[in-house]
Amino acid sequence: MSLDDHAEDLASDLGVDKEEVKADLENLVEYSVPVDEAKESLRRKYGGGGGGGGSSTPSVDSIAEIDTETGSVNLTARVLTVGTREISIDGEEQVIREGDLADDSGIIEYTAWEDFGLEAGDTITVGNAGIREFRGNAQVNLGSSTTVTFEEEALEVPYEIGPERSLTDLQVGDAGRTVEVLVEEVETRTIDGRDGETTIKSGVFGDESGRLPFTDWGNRDELEAGAAIRAENVHVREFRGVPEVSLSERATVETVDREIEVGEEVTRRSIREAVATGGIYDVEVVGNVVDVRDGSGLIERCPECGRVIQNGQCRSHGEVEGEDDLRVRAILDDGTDTVTIVLGPDRTEEIYGGGLEKAREAARDAMDQTVVGEQIAQEIVGREYRVRGHLSVDDYGATLDASEFEESDDEPASRAADLLAEVGQ
Repeated sequence: MSLDDHAEDLASDLGVDKEEVKADLENLVEYSVPVDEAKESLRRKYGGGGGGGGSSTPSVDSIAEIDTETGSVNLTARVLTVGTREISIDGEEQVIREGDLADDSGIIEYTAWEDFGLEAGDTITVGNAGIREFRGNAQVNLGSSTTVTFEEEALEVPYEIGPERSLTDLQVGDAGRTVEVLVEEVETRTIDGRDGETTIKSGVFGDESGRLPFTDWGNRDELEAGAAIRAENVHVREFRGVPEVSLSERATVETVDREIEVGEEVTRRSIREAVATGGIYDVEVVGNVVDVRDGSGLIERCPECGRVIQNGQCRSHGEVEGEDDLRVRAILDDGTDTVTIVLGPDRTEEIYGGGLEKAREAARDAMDQTVVGEQIAQEIVGREYRVRGHLSVDDYGATLDASEFEESDDEPASRAADLLAEVGQ
């Protein structure tokens, strides 16, 4: 649905001018407020209530029955987590609370647009809570027309209560989580934020379960390489197809006096299993290279943005003088699915047996730079490799940015048995 369609529906529901609503909606979306949150804010602004639309008559009373078509609900549930976050609405900051609710039938995310005093472990009964679709799933909306009653008797639920999680337990959309991690990598950089230039930190967290990238929007001094820290009220967003820990201004960070051993074990999955997750920061797959894609071997990149250019043209910066680089884009197939693997210059040099000078010389001799990619294809196509790296999945398919690329030493019979088990034969 386009922004214009969202504005038309909202204007019709609220009985206000479409162009005015559209202008407000565009302003909020421009500042990275999700469309659903923006629409909820405008409902409150124009008097449409904070309950999230739909029928005023509650329609279900258990989480398992709720779907994106549900209008509103009365529901008794246990509060599993509570996180706080600030969003900008018409230039003003508003604090919202978000997390997970649960009953014995399941878990559902919620957003509270008012401060109801929720804490992890509370058992609450909510009345006239709106249901909206967010990231393709139903979400409970607690607004100005919602009532919240705190129950004395705790509702027993088969889920973990509280914010503490290991890194591998985190999922995109998680809010109000607490992690104890080792800062393995960190860099400070300046970006153009909504309020001008903003200094942030980004890098990699590690704990006993694995690793995840992070962004710290507060540029905190505690986040330095080698520091063991406890971070509370963190959120998990999707960045380039993989989960990322996000520390907003409302997150709290303190150093901890304990040694954190970062787990080195990597999860091996079939390609089908890996792709089904929607993105993994660290995963290993094994399969055969069946093709080397165009744009492999000796390439040119834009000196401004680093994108690969064609015929001296960058799609963002126009005509530029390209900088030579090496890479490989190949198709890996394990019998369950395929993935595009991307090898950077170091891995490419290892396969090619030389660096840029050798590649340039080969291209000059052949008067064709594609000869480098062809030579690489002769080396790796048809062979089985173990590949480890960061998997992202988007509308264009699955891509594995490889940190390790080694010829497999698995026994063929064992691999065949595993694949047959995977496809259910």
